Amino acid sequence: MTVPPGERPRSFPAGERLRTDREFREVVRKGARLHTTHYTVYRDTLGGEKRQVGISAGKRAGGAVARNRAKRLLREFYRMHKGVFPRGTRTAIVVRKPPEGAVFSSVCAELLPALLRRWGGEGDPACGPDISSSTS
Repeated sequence: MTVPPGERPRSFPAGERLRTDREFREVVRKGARLHTTHYTVYRDTLGGEKRQVGISAGKRAGGAVARNRAKRLLREFYRMHKGVFPRGTRTAIVVRKPPEGAVFSSVCAELLPALLRRWGGEGDPACGPDISSSTS
């Protein structure tokens, strides 16, 4: 079954991303903060119908493989739980240190309850199945 491109609820299109360093830094500077063990989440309000999310992992978060895996898992978290990121907001997620052996369920178990507790939203507190991103 194929879904037309305009009707892909689990996508992460360019219009929903923080595209520039300036946008990302503005959210970090002005936004409300949420700290978890491995991530810091910043959110500010734009108004309107647009929602934007940016993900960052600096070198202190580990080597390239660990950083890319952490970002890939966070993008999947966003795709699966868009209701936690309301329209009219910009959110920046910064990886402080990736969890050892990170899998989707560990990211979900850490971020989802914290986001729902801090900002509310339409989220199912249960995480989906464990999604492993392996290249083999």
